[in-house]
Amino acid sequence: MIFKVYYQDSKTEVPVREKTKTIFVEGDSERDVRNKLADRPFNIEFVTAVESEFLEYEKQNEDFKVLEIE
Repeated sequence: MIFKVYYQDSKTEVPVREKTKTIFVEGDSERDVRNKLADRPFNIEFVTAVESEFLEYEKQNEDFKVLEIE
């Protein structure tokens, strides 16, 4: 399953909406995705599953890439 992760680059700075970034990560569950990203310096704000029409819409974006983290 593919998840969209909303995050900030730094855990030490106060989150600012305009600095929120997104990445797509393949995983079994939200917990699995959070565990895969635990070693990165991200301040994860929100993780949501992406499927069906929403996934097709996201694939149209030229920057669409799915991270496959072991």
